[in-house]
Amino acid sequence: MKLKILPLIVALTSGAVAADLNTSDNIPDFKQTGTWIAIPYAFSSDATGLSGGIGTIAQGILQPQTTFVGTLFYGVEQDIVTNGYPETANFSGGMISYSNFKVPYTRRFFLSGWGYVSHFPKDTLYIDGSNDSDKDDVLTTADDSDYYSITLDYVLPIGEGIDNPDGIYKMRDGFAMDRDGYGNKTPFVTGRTTLSLKAFYQYQTIENWKESEPWKDRESKPKWNDSGLRFALLHDNTDYDLNPSRGYSFLLQYSNDFGWSDDLQSWNNIEFKFSKYFNLETFSFTRQNVLALNFWTAYSPSWDTSHEILPGIDAHRTPLWEGPRLGGYFRMRGYDSNRFSDKAAIYATAEYRAMLDWNPFKTTKFLKKHSPVAIDWFQIVPFVEMGRVNDQYNFDLLKDLKYDAGISIRAMAAELPVRFDVAVSDEGLNMWVMIRHPFDF
Repeated sequence: MKLKILPLIVALTSGAVAADLNTSDNIPDFKQTGTWIAIPYAFSSDATGLSGGIGTIAQGILQPQTTFVGTLFYGVEQDIVTNGYPETANFSGGMISYSNFKVPYTRRFFLSGWGYVSHFPKDTLYIDGSNDSDKDDVLTTADDSDYYSITLDYVLPIGEGIDNPDGIYKMRDGFAMDRDGYGNKTPFVTGRTTLSLKAFYQYQTIENWKESEPWKDRESKPKWNDSGLRFALLHDNTDYDLNPSRGYSFLLQYSNDFGWSDDLQSWNNIEFKFSKYFNLETFSFTRQNVLALNFWTAYSPSWDTSHEILPGIDAHRTPLWEGPRLGGYFRMRGYDSNRFSDKAAIYATAEYRAMLDWNPFKTTKFLKKHSPVAIDWFQIVPFVEMGRVNDQYNFDLLKDLKYDAGISIRAMAAELPVRFDVAVSDEGLNMWVMIRHPFDF
């Protein structure tokens, strides 16, 4: 598993800073420590081996709308092969995230930071991820995968952004209250609209990547680093962004690696995502039934399929974990992480989210008393997915599509959705554990 128009945006955000200065005094309250929970966990995969860790989630640190997530993990020792020599290694690393911190003396600016450091003993990388590539044409290697990002969001003073730029809702049993009249209305007139500027950096070593020899120092590991900026417009017109039951949302995002510093090469990517939600009639055993639909597409204008900088690596292509790619815990869950990648991609999915009326953490005295975290509801979610990648953005994207299907068990834990997905495709069975729904953000 791998975690991986400009002048107008600059003008809008710059003007907003001047307009919002001194309009509020949301200075951090250093006495506000929030509500903390700690969750131990264990898992096993081909890339990590048997591993375990401990995670913590805290809501409302310094400011009421913030969320803090942190975890440390470690795996048992594994026998590996590095550049032809037998070795041993352990999966290890950690992650930290702090989001939605309102910039002091502003009303609509929010900062979020995210960092991830890891070492994988047996990672799987698909250098050739074309639609007709062989699943066995894979590079198995030890690698370091470190990622850092910082995001500045500006909530536009339109729609819900006028009175509720923080996006704070009154919650009860995992539901946002007083939201009956929200969702499904006029874009930008209603809903919450956000402009985002994100700076990102990924440090990626690939121990067994022999093709990289001409580009590495003799005393250093082969690397495929990337860094750059993302510019995004997000419009959320649902009743509740973390678990929508009606409405729609869309995202338009442009990413650019300028080839700075030790980056392997420059690249860019454009992507668009649209989600739609329908609130359906319930059954005798459900509290809520939602049909959730999602469409996503991506295109890398810089990707030059006629030139290579390394054997099998096209000039100005996106990295394996960026750009038009499919496979993993967000899109095409029946396939390995980043199984498919090319100059263009298209994807669609449908989920039937059935929230059960049954919840032993609410009705069983022992679980209700001793549970380390509040579990507000459970969902059973069957889903189907389809998509493909292609070396051009044309109607060939609709031919020879890849398909998978699966089922997910989800829960609202500490007011944050968590999920366990099982999906099957023509390349086998995959299981994923992740926070949040796969396309609700």
